[in-house]
Amino acid sequence: MLVPPSRGRYAKGVERREQIIQTATDVFATEGFEGTALRRVAELVGVRESTLFHYFGTKQELLTAVLEERDRRAHRDLGGEGGDMVSALPAVARSNAAQPGLTTLYAVASATASATDHASHEYFHNRFKAVVDNAARDIAARQEAGTLRTDLPAVVLARLLVAASDGLQLQWMYDKTLDMARDLDSLATTLFARPAVPNNQ
Repeated sequence: MLVPPSRGRYAKGVERREQIIQTATDVFATEGFEGTALRRVAELVGVRESTLFHYFGTKQELLTAVLEERDRRAHRDLGGEGGDMVSALPAVARSNAAQPGLTTLYAVASATASATDHASHEYFHNRFKAVVDNAARDIAARQEAGTLRTDLPAVVLARLLVAASDGLQLQWMYDKTLDMARDLDSLATTLFARPAVPNNQ
């Protein structure tokens, strides 16, 4: 049975869009996303730079698609962390340090997407909620198991941990000698420690 031409063109368009996303993610990871990056993506895909926006209405839509692909890759690569987001954070930090272009893209985009009409607003709104919810779930499980402080709600600890992770990324952009993974480990040890019990109790 022959595939209708319209469906064939649609499938080809979807395939080309995915090719652009994969290529842009690879290029941005090491070369950044400013300057000639888009021209480099177009060359590797085999199209004109202007053709990229036949598949993505704006540059920001392409950047958002790249950030979503970054998340998918991180989820795939960290599958061995047992699904515990708290345990995975140092590994995520090491991965981010290895792809400075994407880490910078994330930091810049997240700082400018707060307006509800921004192309990346929904992505970041949903991402922050999902990350905090997942971290809070894992922290709550540890609290129930009696291995983690219970004097602070799980969601508060989760928000503090996520805030620290993003803040360390920002500092790392200015000082590449900063070890984000080590500092996150140190923070978790301190933040999650059980409050000291006075000697008279």
